[in-house]
Amino acid sequence: MWKEIPVPFYLSVYFFDVVNPSEILQGQKPQVRERGPYVYREFRHKSNITFNDNDTVSFLEYRSFQFQPDKSRGLESDSIVMPNILVLSAAMMMENGPMSLKLIMTLAFSTLGERAFMNRTVSEIMWGYEDPLIHLVNKYFPNMFPFKGKFGLFAELNSSDSGLFTVFTGVKNFSRIHLVDKWNGVSKVNFWHSDQCNMINGTSGQMWAPFMTPESSLEFYSPEACRSMKLIYKEQGVFEGIPTFRFVAPNTLFANGSVYPPNEGFCPCRESGIQNVSTCRFNAPLFLSHPHFYNADPVLAEAVSGLHPNPEEHSLFLDIHPVTGIPMNCSVKLQLSLYIKSVKGIGQTGKIEPVILPLMWFGESGAMEGETLQTFYTQLVLMPKVLHYAQYVLLALGCVLLLIPIVYQIRSQVGGGQSLAGAEWPLACLLGGRRGSDQIPQQPLPAVPTDTFSLQPTSGGSPRSPPGLGSCCCILASLACSVTTSLPVLGGLGTLPWRGCRWFWIMRPGT
Repeated sequence: MWKEIPVPFYLSVYFFDVVNPSEILQGQKPQVRERGPYVYREFRHKSNITFNDNDTVSFLEYRSFQFQPDKSRGLESDSIVMPNILVLSAAMMMENGPMSLKLIMTLAFSTLGERAFMNRTVSEIMWGYEDPLIHLVNKYFPNMFPFKGKFGLFAELNSSDSGLFTVFTGVKNFSRIHLVDKWNGVSKVNFWHSDQCNMINGTSGQMWAPFMTPESSLEFYSPEACRSMKLIYKEQGVFEGIPTFRFVAPNTLFANGSVYPPNEGFCPCRESGIQNVSTCRFNAPLFLSHPHFYNADPVLAEAVSGLHPNPEEHSLFLDIHPVTGIPMNCSVKLQLSLYIKSVKGIGQTGKIEPVILPLMWFGESGAMEGETLQTFYTQLVLMPKVLHYAQYVLLALGCVLLLIPIVYQIRSQVGGGQSLAGAEWPLACLLGGRRGSDQIPQQPLPAVPTDTFSLQPTSGGSPRSPPGLGSCCCILASLACSVTTSLPVLGGLGTLPWRGCRWFWIMRPGT
């Protein structure tokens, strides 16, 4: 599961199609129209996996993308009008350069047919296009651009790795599971202007330490953003029957240094809510933010027509199973924008008013589903519930088994008392006549001590009358057997020795 992630990930891309490029060159307010989503299935697999001696493992994770037309609103052949990143970035970098160099650049742009805005297909913007400016720059300034061939916003991500990660396995200390030890061999980057901002914190963004609480936070390092990010707990939830904790971005994630001093290291800053990533993106004036400048200074969205920020569509979140630290459902949304303005001496920039113009925003989303989800639910939700209730069932069953002998003993004692009481009537018949006949005495019988009598079987064939009782002993043959079987004490001795009897003596002690 860790090597080949079974959860399907999707990359949804939205472009800001510039409606009025000519008017922008004349100094008017930009107007954009959102296009998309253009959805790609994202495949991830790890390779070069090496386990180290210090409880860490190193790996490269490769990603590839496949267009999903059935999930998209449009085709890769759709045309999009957007700023020419190469031309406008080069103009910004030459803003403080000598005028002669600016004039040479203007002439070169005109010769190559480069303009401030371009019309390209979705496929070209995403995965790259041939541009004569790239070849010219690489010829005379070989180290200016990090790419040598086509230029595209996601060209470096497709069929490539995101850097060499070295993370802790958690074998010796599970609280450090998947925490990043090094990225590309370093424990901190050098893109920013403070040690805190350069720190590589958290995990690689795929799993976190188990046994989370609402006080926990999610930290991860993003190679695309060139920085570590921290999400905070928002609320509990349920995903497909599985309990989750939802983590969201704090308001300070992209705040500038004046609003949130720890972010001072990411400056030079502009309005709060956007982060300058030019230092890790070949010095191009690129900015990272939430889509539509959500949770940013309102002046940013007001400067461009067609932007409508709202938390339901443009906020990011991660739903984590708190016991295991494994993501159940996630949606990370970010926007890439370009700072454009008129640069004196470079004619292609016209009269553009300074503005942060959004280029596109994307969302990476993934949710556990299918057999993986069912297995996870069975083992980590259903089975614990069954075991939880089973302990009470077993406890109740044990109580029942304990009560059975107690109840039986009580019933036995009560039944024994009733049987002894029932034996008085046959004895009365014995002393006064037959049961049910008019020979039974009407006067009450005198009390006779229990040790006065004893029942003994006779030997021989003819009965002998005991002294003082006369002929009444002739009825004992049938009564004695019924009395013995009704008394629990005698019945416990067995009734077989008594069933063969015909006559009994009633003897007084000493007779």
